Amino acid sequence: MANTPLPSAGGNTALTPLPQGDRLFGWRDHAALWLSLGVGLLVMQIGAYLVPALGTQAALSVIICGSVLGAGLLAWTAKIGCDSGLSSAGLMHATYGSHFARLPVLLNIVQLIGWTTFELVVMRDGTMAIARQSGGATGTLWPLLATLLWGGVLLALLSGSMVKLVRKFIGRYGLPLVIASLLWLSWQFLSKASAQGFLALWNRPGDGGMSTLSALDLVIAMPVSWLPLVADFARHGRDGNSALRGTWLGYAIANIWCYALGLLVALTTPSTDLVAALLLAQGGLIALGLILIDEVDNAYGDLYSGSVAGHSLKPSWSVRRWGMALAVLCTALALVLPMHSLEPFLLMLSSVFVPLYGVILARLAGQANVAALVSERKVNHSAVVIWLLGVACYHLCAQLAPGWGAALPTLALTFVLARVTRFRAGNSGLTARA
Repeated sequence: MANTPLPSAGGNTALTPLPQGDRLFGWRDHAALWLSLGVGLLVMQIGAYLVPALGTQAALSVIICGSVLGAGLLAWTAKIGCDSGLSSAGLMHATYGSHFARLPVLLNIVQLIGWTTFELVVMRDGTMAIARQSGGATGTLWPLLATLLWGGVLLALLSGSMVKLVRKFIGRYGLPLVIASLLWLSWQFLSKASAQGFLALWNRPGDGGMSTLSALDLVIAMPVSWLPLVADFARHGRDGNSALRGTWLGYAIANIWCYALGLLVALTTPSTDLVAALLLAQGGLIALGLILIDEVDNAYGDLYSGSVAGHSLKPSWSVRRWGMALAVLCTALALVLPMHSLEPFLLMLSSVFVPLYGVILARLAGQANVAALVSERKVNHSAVVIWLLGVACYHLCAQLAPGWGAALPTLALTFVLARVTRFRAGNSGLTARA
């Protein structure tokens, strides 16, 4: 159940629990939302990165394990957000203190601007690939127009209701079309794998360019990138357990499917251009077009969450106004910035948000009244120190022992330290649930 809004939040809707009457999502809504958000060309591209560094069987095992684990972290955070009724910014305030939390909230806005810009570039490039395949859009002005087109679509969506978009469009119309596209592409590339010799592809070894744990970091990086967003949507749920089940199921299916499809495309159609490879498939033009349309909800999700985070910093601006401003900014950045280097960006985000949420999960899981912690103190020093130690641990692991991975050791370290210091940090006055 949501807690009563706290007067100390000063009317800041991002830092007060959402009223129960505004909480309409059931588990199917959560599952549909996160299955849709989990589908994307970016995910497929990262799946393609896993080969030839890993063998086929090792890559698929990493995809399944990393997706289940990453989606589990996402779902656990969703439950905390739903039970408390707080946004992601609210969870950061409850954990790190009302003053210091502005730093991770600001970092979250920066990463969401980066992700939205990535999405706009992907949508623009995909649109241009489809247009060229059809024999048109050869002029230099077309990329500019494609970017402005998708930016305009985002502005239109942000002027409406997020809840209605999820319940009336994504769940009823958008998601079935995207699933149909994934099924068609999967069938096409499985048929190609069969023609090339499925057994040979299945037993193809890797060249050792990446360790299994490093590959696991790369798979976990994608769900981890959604951790700072999930509570902004989960707080609209009616029940924490349904938010957990729906988020875990929806995102795990999408992540496994898209990573595996990217892997399959890389195995059967060696190419540096995933979009071109998809277009070569029979019916690929239509399937790619539908997946491209689905990219819009990823960019929308980033902007919506960024606008909630922005509202927490400057509540005099409404969530809608923040969303429109961020959409204009990201569209402008997509026109001028080179946004094609994914792996360094993903790993940098993981170094910040893996330890950030290791502390949040350890400190907030099981708390009876998380909302009361939002304005309890200005700086929670122990939480801040553990987070910074986690960031250092992540980078040290990546530099000194890259073969062991960095995400899981860092997550374990920050979670354990934050959990054992939880009540010493000043939360002992609050009742905890087992």
